[in-house]
Amino acid sequence: MAPKTRSKTSSPAPSPPSKLSTATSSAIATGDDVNARDRAVGAEPRLRAGSRSRTRDEVFDAKYAVDLAVDENVFLFVPNLIGYSRVLLAGASLVYMPYHPKTCIALYAVSCLLDAVDGHAARALGQTSKFGAVLDMVTDRCTTACLLCFLGSTYPAWSILFQFLIVLDFSSHYIHMYSSLVTGSSSHKTVTSDVSFILWYYYNDSRTLFVFCFLDQLFFVSIYLAAFWEKPLFGAPLLPPSLAGPLISFLGNALARVSPGLAAAVLQVVASLLNPTWPVVAAALSFPVMAGKQFINGVQFWKASKILVGIDLIERQAQREAKARAKAN
Repeated sequence: MAPKTRSKTSSPAPSPPSKLSTATSSAIATGDDVNARDRAVGAEPRLRAGSRSRTRDEVFDAKYAVDLAVDENVFLFVPNLIGYSRVLLAGASLVYMPYHPKTCIALYAVSCLLDAVDGHAARALGQTSKFGAVLDMVTDRCTTACLLCFLGSTYPAWSILFQFLIVLDFSSHYIHMYSSLVTGSSSHKTVTSDVSFILWYYYNDSRTLFVFCFLDQLFFVSIYLAAFWEKPLFGAPLLPPSLAGPLISFLGNALARVSPGLAAAVLQVVASLLNPTWPVVAAALSFPVMAGKQFINGVQFWKASKILVGIDLIERQAQREAKARAKAN
């Protein structure tokens, strides 16, 4: 239906599909034939069940979509209001990050926890939206990137690693989102097991997704707090000086031959582990899951790249066939 309210002349609304037969409507409604709707409207059938291919009738005119935004204010959906509050809380945490860690972490933690609330609110209220999904992802990426930037300045010896993690996080999610769009997926979380079992399990099991995201953030928050927390968790170092001294000396000499910067970075970690504070212990416990999350980001980047290359090959083949037909005619 064309929008009732328009600020100015807009593009015509997409033509509605022709009336479907009773049998076709039944097949579409029950899901018995996934290609029934495509055949009914004259579009090419989808390749297989569960395909993410986008048919012509699912592509919307951009001007028409812009004008529709005035009919129902998606910007004021409850989940999106929660999303705005996440942005404000994350921004406020950045203000306190250099000098007031307790306030910073309180604000940062509430912002992250609200990430689990907005999705439930969207489903409960029937207010799921593509804008909300993208707002959620952008907030996550930017919040984590800001924290990693601060960690890079706090731990200069590890700054190159933090820069790499920022690049991996942004690039893997961007290319995954783009591949989802060009294949017609309704959400970047719609991943089938035949594309990637790892990504399918990661995105489709809510508990797994929560655990990975929570412990990933816990690791970075913990090493942030370790820069401020000086009181050791135990009364004495885990190793006596007679053992710790030779160990540190051996590691320092061995790694210095490879890279002095690497030696300084590793010795900093070893010294923290030998006489840990509670943030160091929390970081050590959450480190395996954080590393697993980065592995998943790498898988996400690789699979999305393969999807885009596959689409390129299909389009190039279609162009060659079109040129061959043109020459034949």
